[in-house]
Amino acid sequence: MNAANEVAPRSPAFNVDRLLDDRSIRIIVCCGSGGVGKTTTAAAMALRAAERGRKVVVLTIDPARRLAQSMGLTELDNEPRLVLGTTGDGTLSAMMLDMKRTFDDFVEANAEPERAATILANPFYQSLSSSFAGTQEYMAMEKLGQLRAFADSTGAWDLIVVDTPPSRSALDFLDAPRRLGSFLDGRFIRLLAAPAKAGGRAYLKLLSAGFGVFTSILGKLLGGQVLSDVQAFVGSVDTLFGGFRERADETFAMLQADDTAFVVIATPERDALREAAYFVERLETESMPLAGLVLNRVASTDIPELDATTSIASAHRLDAESDGRTSALLRIHAERASALDRQRRLAERFTSAHRKVAVSTVPAMAADVIDLDSLRAVGAALSAHGHSTKGG
Repeated sequence: MNAANEVAPRSPAFNVDRLLDDRSIRIIVCCGSGGVGKTTTAAAMALRAAERGRKVVVLTIDPARRLAQSMGLTELDNEPRLVLGTTGDGTLSAMMLDMKRTFDDFVEANAEPERAATILANPFYQSLSSSFAGTQEYMAMEKLGQLRAFADSTGAWDLIVVDTPPSRSALDFLDAPRRLGSFLDGRFIRLLAAPAKAGGRAYLKLLSAGFGVFTSILGKLLGGQVLSDVQAFVGSVDTLFGGFRERADETFAMLQADDTAFVVIATPERDALREAAYFVERLETESMPLAGLVLNRVASTDIPELDATTSIASAHRLDAESDGRTSALLRIHAERASALDRQRRLAERFTSAHRKVAVSTVPAMAADVIDLDSLRAVGAALSAHGHSTKGG
């Protein structure tokens, strides 16, 4: 590869295999904005780690059906399914987060059966557990905590690879669990619960303080039945209150631990690299360990030293000479050279600002990932396309 054609010449190498082989690393979190190939990268890293001797479970978030099929499964669900056992010690299991099922499991594990049944049947809970903002991110971290606890107690896995939820902003993954925990554990929702918890004189005292007017206004805004459902829900989960924020904080601490590694995924596009930059800076602020950046779908660098401008000029001359086939090839080359130049400039802007971030580039694949061999090809590209340090 020519140095002039490298997409991220200032960045140190991201040695993916070294990361996967490091037995002190127990969790790898793949993160980045939507549509950059997080799920495929997470699955490819998990497969490669398993075939290098690790016992791996990969937690994916709403993967395309073809990804489940690529791992030889008709579907993925909320329980780990064995994908393959290798000839060595390595194994690979895969699962897809079921947000509501994870929330239901949490309730059933932390409440008496009768109270759990009441909570599960509550309309507000049903809405909260299936569509409330931040619930998916919170439950992804809840499931990660469950997997880690199970791995520690049974030895079933020595590596968990997490594909973070798709969201408008990559930062939602870190923020949403605390936001939801604060909401469920906050003063506002406790006020809503007061009629369910207060009785006799205590309730009359609240009414005399104007609380009756407050709930009346909320009832008009939310609807009387919705407010009643919220109050019944909060009244039922008083034994769980205090746990949501605490568990979110525990998970946050787990993500800061030395045995966790973050891998940021991006493509050489402006928006994706901007999100990657935000995430790198946030990880640094929160003291979370960043292993490196994977730059997906990079234009082929295996092209001759002929820039786009020269190619187009040559194509125009050949058009005049009626050499249409060669002219067409030159125009294709010009498009590729132009794309590579644009990607290089965008990547250099990122690496100039984040010179310590190690980078591995993955070329654009000619076909979709449809089977384990396709995932192996992605994993091999991840390992083979790290960059050596160059530039200042």
